[in-house]
This record gives sequence, structure tokens and C-alpha cells, in this order.
Amino acid sequence: MSIQVDGERHSFGSGEKEKQTELFQTALPVEDFDDPNINKEEALAGILEDDSPYPEVRSAVANTDDTTIPCGTFRAWVMGLIWAIIVPGLNQFFYFRYPSVTVSNNVAQLLSFPMGQLWARIVPNWTIFGIRINPGPFTIKEHVLVTIMATVGYQSAYATDIVAVQRVYYNQVFNFGYQWMMVMSTQMIGFSLGGIMRRFLVEPPSMIWPVNLVNCALFNTLHAQVYAGMGTRGGLSRGRFFIYVWFGGLCWYFFPGYLFQALSYFTWVCWIVPDNVVVNQLFGYESGLGMSLITFDWSQITYILSPLASPWWAEANVIAGFVVFFWIVAPIVHFTNTWYAAYMPMQSRTSFDNTGATYNVTRILTPNNELNLTAYQEYSPLFLSTTFALSYGLSFASITATIVHAILFFRKQIWTQARRALHEQPDVHARLMSKYRQVPEWWYMCIFVVMFVFGIICIEIWPTEFPVWGFVLSLVIAFVYIIPIGMIQAITNQQVGLNVITELIVGYAIPGRPLAMMMFKTWGYITMYQALQFASDFKLGHYMKIPPRTMFWCQLVACAVSGTVQLGVQAWMFTNIPDMCSPTQKDKFICPNTEVFGTASIIWGVIGPQRQFSSGQVYHGLVWFFLMGAICPVLAWLAQKRWPNSWVRYVNFPVIFNGTGYIPPASAVNYVTWGIVGFIFQYVIRRRHFSWWTKYNYVLSAALDTGLACSIIIIFFCLQYPKNGTIGENNIATWWGNTVFLNTADGQSTPLLAVNGTFGPSQW
Repeated sequence: MSIQVDGERHSFGSGEKEKQTELFQTALPVEDFDDPNINKEEALAGILEDDSPYPEVRSAVANTDDTTIPCGTFRAWVMGLIWAIIVPGLNQFFYFRYPSVTVSNNVAQLLSFPMGQLWARIVPNWTIFGIRINPGPFTIKEHVLVTIMATVGYQSAYATDIVAVQRVYYNQVFNFGYQWMMVMSTQMIGFSLGGIMRRFLVEPPSMIWPVNLVNCALFNTLHAQVYAGMGTRGGLSRGRFFIYVWFGGLCWYFFPGYLFQALSYFTWVCWIVPDNVVVNQLFGYESGLGMSLITFDWSQITYILSPLASPWWAEANVIAGFVVFFWIVAPIVHFTNTWYAAYMPMQSRTSFDNTGATYNVTRILTPNNELNLTAYQEYSPLFLSTTFALSYGLSFASITATIVHAILFFRKQIWTQARRALHEQPDVHARLMSKYRQVPEWWYMCIFVVMFVFGIICIEIWPTEFPVWGFVLSLVIAFVYIIPIGMIQAITNQQVGLNVITELIVGYAIPGRPLAMMMFKTWGYITMYQALQFASDFKLGHYMKIPPRTMFWCQLVACAVSGTVQLGVQAWMFTNIPDMCSPTQKDKFICPNTEVFGTASIIWGVIGPQRQFSSGQVYHGLVWFFLMGAICPVLAWLAQKRWPNSWVRYVNFPVIFNGTGYIPPASAVNYVTWGIVGFIFQYVIRRRHFSWWTKYNYVLSAALDTGLACSIIIIFFCLQYPKNGTIGENNIATWWGNTVFLNTADGQSTPLLAVNGTFGPSQW
């Protein structure tokens, strides 16, 4: 047997081969979990070097730790709190504007580095009350802590949409105490559950969390860390490589993002035959199936996730699901006019009435925002585009597939991890982290109890019409799915969403109560989402050797600060910006996300799923996806038992069903190009040029992502936000390169069949 270590191959005799096999089996108990990410030769190379068995982890994460490096310093806390105010505040402000901009975690990670360096240079080395305000050079652990505090709540808290919808749609303005307790409860219940589940989702070496490897590579590159997993390849240093790619990415995005947007929507086939509806529906990007295959826009390629971060076998599952359901099933459904689909675009983010127009929910509401059944029957049932309808079916399938897959494939791993201590983990990073004082689980349980009480107060003191049993049921749903979905995400980089299933359940369980529907969905979905977001941050701290108790306090404080800032910004905007959320608001604060959230509250909370998916309704056939989702993992499990060493071991049906879950609002171009780039880097280059891949792959992803994010911010604040977006509207915005993709049947979302009056069933 021979293995490759740092580009060199080492051979073992028959006696040594038995020793190495015994070492491998002892260090990595594969009998607990048949991990598709593991390769025995690559794993053994890591074990021999006292490193991770996964080459992806070895290339991005150092296998050493210096416990003397300053971490939770005064400087780190001050910088972290500054970023925990600025980033969530800015993102909340622009969340209500269209077009918008988001200060991403990559930007915070990049900009906090020179800020820390500047602090180390100019702030006096004074000691105040025993605290050093300048402890010396800005360390990598301080940088990690600052970045985590900046990004814990950088996205708009989901519950703030409830507050906005109450104002805009239902004329309800409850006081700040209600808003604050609801936001804290929805955010921090997830934090507590993520902490409790870390023995399952963070400590095992098989829980890679691929998205964190990009961040780790960037941290190590900025701080010029050298470690064994980087390999011995010569050439450009990682730091210089990052600077070149970052600057190139920043400059390049000015073309597809502003000057020549056809490079982003490169629907070249549609440009040849712009009026051919069938061709445009197959090859288009705006409302078609993306068979044109090409884009020159990194933001399109990474809209769902970076293709350089996920393992290729997981990406292959996503692409397989996309091809089967969106390139084979969708055209069959559409061109046979199933669900009256041919009267609508192939792909759309909106819903339609029986005239082909956007569904007007105000026509079916009473003055109290309840369903007017007579008006509904006189108006129209609600119709969805082909891909939108299929996305619901796939979401149903992923819910049952996740539970069955976890029972069949993960049950041994879950049972083992429930009894295994941190120092017993077969992983160098876990052994290094076991030196630090751990966070007792009762700390997280206390957070859970307090936030649970906050939730009860919100729904009982104010007239929410949300029963306590509904609140408990939403948390039970989240709790049941955290471990199965978390394990899948930690291995594949794909998260199964609970938003659709929570909407479905609450629509049947508590019909006709839109506010209760929004609350149920938020506590059911966001609790799980936040738990896994915090688990991902825990893993980042695990990789970068951040003391767990320091990590706990920084996450807790940053979460509270960011949520409070977002509510404050939102309250100020509704108080001081005239015509807030009006379609004609002069500064374009039209609240597009609030509109989507509010429409969903009406569709699911007022119209209800019984008028969409119950027997006799248009989309009743989609409920069979629940059964398909339950059966397919069983077939995969049986096939793997029969052919254990074949490609069948890489088949993962939760990922197949849920991988396309970003559609809508994502479109086909985001998946097609993502899969092509992933195949090139994660399969071809990784297999043929492994040393290059080891040194540069994750640095390349970080450089492209941060360059893009910085370019988007520059374009927005310099060219789009000033003068209400009128800069270049009569020249740059109107030339061929910025209009050709819009002047097609794809760009205009032309349906296959024209509507002559109305379509659909005669009764509903």
C-alpha cells in the first residue's frame, strides 16, 4: 500500500500495511458513519501527520495551537461591538430598499484586519483598571472573534419582517418591548439549541462545515500562517495570490454588474431567436431553464454558495436533482400544460390569477384582512409557475427524506456522539480544544428558558391570536430537525429548509390567522436556522482554537446588540421616512422583502394550504412528494448495502431534493454555472493538480467572494444610490449590452400560451 503525504508517495510492506490499517480504524471509527467525504489513503496521510483525516480541512486549518495568543482582549471586544452595530445597522437600513446592498461577512472579515492593525500601531499601550487597551500585534484569534461578533447578526433578523408586515399590512403597531422580546426569542432560542447540539454537529471530525474552510483560509492568509496542510508547492505565496485575485475580482465585476450586464445574463441562444418562446423558455436565464450554460458573473455563480467550498460529490447530487426535476420533469409538465402551467412563464418568483396577471390578494380580503370567501370564488384560484410548483413538491420530499435518511445513515453516529466526550474525539482539533474550559450545557439551557418565557409573554400579553401550544409545536419541529439537517449541512454544505413545511402545518392547524402563521413559521424555521448558524460559528471557533467560553459570551452579546440595533433602525425608518414601503416611495424604500413576507402571510395564513394542496385542488398531486421523499432514502440505503464500494454510497436524496431549494428566487443560471465551476475545481483540478488545489483553492474562493462584495458596495454607493439611481440612465443603462437580454421572450417572461379570457378550473 502507498499513500501520498505532501506530494510524496510512501509505501508500506505487508506487515506495516496491517499496522496502518489498524491505526486508521482506531483513529477514525468509520463503522459509526459511512462518510462520503472520507478517502482512506488521504485520511491515513492526515493521521500519520497528526492532522485531520480530511485534506480539505488540512489545507485550510492549522493542526497546532498556541494557547498564549491573546483572544478576548479589550481591543477585540471594542472592535467586535463596533462591527456588531455598524454591519447589522447598515444591512437593516438597506434591507427595505430596492435595489439593495448587503455588507457580507466576508467584507467584515476583510475590513476588520486593517482596523486591528491600525489599532496596534497608533493606540497607546496603556493599562486602565488592569486592562491593556493595546496588547500588542493584532492576533489571528482576535481577528476571528471580531469577525464572529460582526457576522452573528449581520443579516436582517427574520422576526423584524413580522413587525414590518404588522405595520404595513395589518395596521398593528405593538410597542418596542414586544418587538425586542420576539426578536431576542427567535434569535437566541436557536443559539441555545446550537450550543446544546455541538457534541453532534461541531466536535466530530466528520462534521466539516465546508463553508468555514474558506474563512479559515482567509484568516491564515491575512496573518501569514504557515502549517503542514498547506503542502510544499512553490510559486506565489497565498497572500500575494489573494491580493491579485481580490483586485482582479473587484475590477471585473464593474463589467457584468454595471457596464455590460449581458455578461451576467449571457443568454446567447435567446439573442439569436428572441421571439421563439420555446427556445427562450429552455435556454433563458430570467424566466427559462438556463440551458445557455454560460455566465461571466461571479455573483451569479455563487448566488447559492461558493462552488469552491462544497465537496464535489455533494455538488453532483444537487446538479443531478436539478437536471432530473428542472431539465426533464419541468419541460414535460410545462409543455403538456399540467397545472395550466403553459399560460404562465416557465419560471417566476410570483403567483398568478386565471388571467395570467399577478395575483391581487387585496381582492379577496375583508377590511379586517380576513378571507372573503365570496370574493375569492368570484376572483380566481392561485396559480404558480412550473418551477415554483415543483419547488414546493421538492420541499415536501426533502422533509420526509431528511428524517428517513438520518435514521438509516446517521443513527450510529448520533448514538456514539451522545456518549463521547470532547477529548475522546478522534481528531487533532478536538484534542487541542479539550485544553480549554468548556461551556456547561446548563448555560445554554438557561438561555433557552429565558427566551422561551420571552416568547410566551409576546404571544400572551399582546393580541397575536397565536396559541401557546402552537408556539411549543413550532419549537418541537425545529428541535426534531436540527440534528438531521445539521449533519447533512455539515457534510454537504446544503441546508434543508423548514419554511415551507412550517407554512403548510400552520395553515392547516391555525387557519385564518396571518400573524399566528408568521410567528409559527419564524419560531419553527428560524430556530433551526439560527441553531445551525451558531453551530457553524462554533465550528469556526473550533478550527481556529478560540476558547469556548470566550466564544459563548461574544456570540451572546453580539446577538443581543445586533438585534436591538436592527429594531432601532427599523423603528427610526418607519417614523422618519415618508411613504415607507409605498411602491412610489421617492428614495426607493419600497420594502420588497416585506411585500413577499406579507403576501406569504396572506396566501398561507388567509387563503390557506387547503385551497392549494387538498384533494380536488390544482396542486394536490404535489403531496405525493412526501411519500417519494420517504421511499427514496430506503432504496439508496438498500443499494449501498448491496454495493458498498460503488458510486451508490455518494447518493444523498435529501440533498437531491433540497439542493435546488433556492429556486425561487434563484434561477437556473445559478445552478448550471455553479455546477460547472464546481466540477472543474472540486473534481478535475483536485484530482489532477492536488498540490495547487491544496494551496490555493480556498484562498481563491475567499478572494473572489470578498472582491465581489467590495465591488458591489462601491458600485452601489458611487453609481446607484446617488441621485436616486439616475447616473447613467440615458447612456450606460440603455446601450445594447445592458438591454439585449431583456428584449427577448425570456427577459419579458412570455408564456407559451396566450390567455383568451381566463384559464383554469370552472369551480374552486
